[in-house]
Amino acid sequence: MYTEITLRISPEDAVHEEVLKKEVARSVKVDIDRIKHLEIIRRSVDARQRTVFLNLFVGVWIDRVEEREKVFLPAYKDVFDRPRVIVVGAGPGGLFSALRLIERGYCPVVLERGKCVDKRKGDLGRLYKTGIVDEDSNFGYGEGGAGTFSDGKLFTRSQKRGNVRRILEMLVYFGADKNILIDAHPHIGTDKLPGVIVNIRKAIEAHGGQVYFDTRVTDLLIRDNRIEGVIAGNREFLAKHVILATGHSARDTYKMLHNRNVYMEPKDFAVGFRVEHSQFDIDCMQYHTRTGRGEYLPAAEYNFVTNIAGRGVYSFCMCPGGVVVPAATAPGQQVVNGMSASGRNTPWANSALVTSVGEAELAALNHRGLFAGIEFQEALERKAWEEGGGGLHAPAQALTDFLRGKITRHLPRTSYKPGVTTSPIHAWFPALLAERLQQGITYFGRCARGFVTEQAIVLGVETRTSSPLRIVREKERCVHVGIAGLYPCGEGAGYAGGIVSAAMDGEKCAESVF
Repeated sequence: MYTEITLRISPEDAVHEEVLKKEVARSVKVDIDRIKHLEIIRRSVDARQRTVFLNLFVGVWIDRVEEREKVFLPAYKDVFDRPRVIVVGAGPGGLFSALRLIERGYCPVVLERGKCVDKRKGDLGRLYKTGIVDEDSNFGYGEGGAGTFSDGKLFTRSQKRGNVRRILEMLVYFGADKNILIDAHPHIGTDKLPGVIVNIRKAIEAHGGQVYFDTRVTDLLIRDNRIEGVIAGNREFLAKHVILATGHSARDTYKMLHNRNVYMEPKDFAVGFRVEHSQFDIDCMQYHTRTGRGEYLPAAEYNFVTNIAGRGVYSFCMCPGGVVVPAATAPGQQVVNGMSASGRNTPWANSALVTSVGEAELAALNHRGLFAGIEFQEALERKAWEEGGGGLHAPAQALTDFLRGKITRHLPRTSYKPGVTTSPIHAWFPALLAERLQQGITYFGRCARGFVTEQAIVLGVETRTSSPLRIVREKERCVHVGIAGLYPCGEGAGYAGGIVSAAMDGEKCAESVF
């Protein structure tokens, strides 16, 4: 017999199989020798009270082991001579749309402006050594998109957009750890995700799809409001269907689309900075202890959100046991992001702290029109670059000094390898947004004792949380409202906000092709 139960158990007991088995037997009210097999289906940390527990959802086999439904096994076809669909961008939206196209009998032709994973690693190494950004190969562009080298977090609230479990099972099939199917906040890690991405690309090519790197799309081929293909690398790629999955940092693509009369509209986005703490301090804060997390608990996370004057202030992309990295995609910009390896074992924890920005805020800051959001992002990034002294140095300030409006004399330690320069972020960050962030952080500090500390550091700027534009598509299908055969996809089109939601949107776009 097979049954499923929920257990609330101490972290220490959860790692000892015999203790766990004993608790399961007690819960299902059978002798322990009748428990033939256990499988943890779901796992989450419950730290709401002083004593920390794990909540486990457990599959239990009593008396005998029965066959259960298997995880994802692909049904990919040989599509070498099948109708072609162009996919612009090799991020999660583009790659998962390509896989779904193969399942449906179409041949994907993936065009990526950046480089493959191995060459991209070399460019990131040179970025740290020289401080010079390769505009087509960086933390934002290249095989796998921004997520490849910025953490691989898979948590999403986008349950209504598609089958989250399917996406996670596909990632496991291509090499991710099976724990992502169990953990409430699944995470692959920036040391593991590149290999998964390479396996996906190899599967696309093995079944007849094509992947081109160093191939930036510079124009669309449109006739009578129907797509006919794209121009990339001084070459025409012809197809009746184009999935546009460029990512939210491809600002040159937005301008090209505007020139081709592709309908877009402004949307809200968010800006702020990275805040970095000692992971020990975050562990103590979240696990209600003075001695850290101990042997059996994972590096603690946090998630804060509040509303200030009708606008959101919240944490985003929290990286326990992680590092802060440079994420600019062009010279003269200073942008930061965060990432964690699979072990989440550095001494630091970082997160974006951001606030919502819309047309009202942009107008108050003298930015108007379709590209007002992009212009504002660029202005903040240039200012941060100047305040950091040029190169990759990040402007930084102690968190407490940001709240008090004081200049920091001695900066706390940071994981940010290129280095930091003390800067009065409170003074040059737009006052409307800075004050909102200050109020939000003060509130978070009241909610979680230890969050506001002199050892925490603020680094600027975090501007690439989401796209400030939406490429408008039909409600029932993913096709563009004005151009037949064009399918705006993922984060860059304004329809996703992370690896899993972008992957689900990629599948949805592929299913709209016919």
